[in-house]
Amino acid sequence: MKGILKIFLPGLLFSLVLVSCKPEEKKEVVTKTRVFEGFHPFLDEIIKTKQGVFRGLNLNSKADTIKLIESNQPVEISPGHLYYEYKVDSMTNYSIEYTLENDSLEEINLQINSDDLELTSYLFCDFKDYYANKLPNPTEDKGYVVYNCFEGKRKPFVVSLSDNSTPSKGRLNMLIYKDK
Repeated sequence: MKGILKIFLPGLLFSLVLVSCKPEEKKEVVTKTRVFEGFHPFLDEIIKTKQGVFRGLNLNSKADTIKLIESNQPVEISPGHLYYEYKVDSMTNYSIEYTLENDSLEEINLQINSDDLELTSYLFCDFKDYYANKLPNPTEDKGYVVYNCFEGKRKPFVVSLSDNSTPSKGRLNMLIYKDK
């Protein structure tokens, strides 16, 4: 019996080692197509698309359209108000407030908060550059960058960007509203 074990035991152990060693599974690396090449990747998440003035929306959009394009449920909801919150990473979050009048989008208010001041500065420059390419002739005054749009048959609207950061917290605001 000992002779048979001496013969079969090494082969059995070798077989067990071969069976337990599976070839490493190849992980597919999925690269997401960038929407805003040349800008910080967070713009892909925050602005989402080049269509519309913001996230594929234009002013006068309906509440149902807003709910369809947003990936989260609203944190607050009322007849003239939709409020969303998103977390980008452990240091950065943003909120979007949509104001509606008679189920028509009147105003979009975006606030980005970050503990990374360098990121905040970078995002502010990217937002300025993105909207400067989309809406010409910005005006800068007292920390605000304002873009006025008077395109085609659409009613005029304004995009206002501001960096309201403190020495310890980055805070960017963007307000899009109808120019009355």
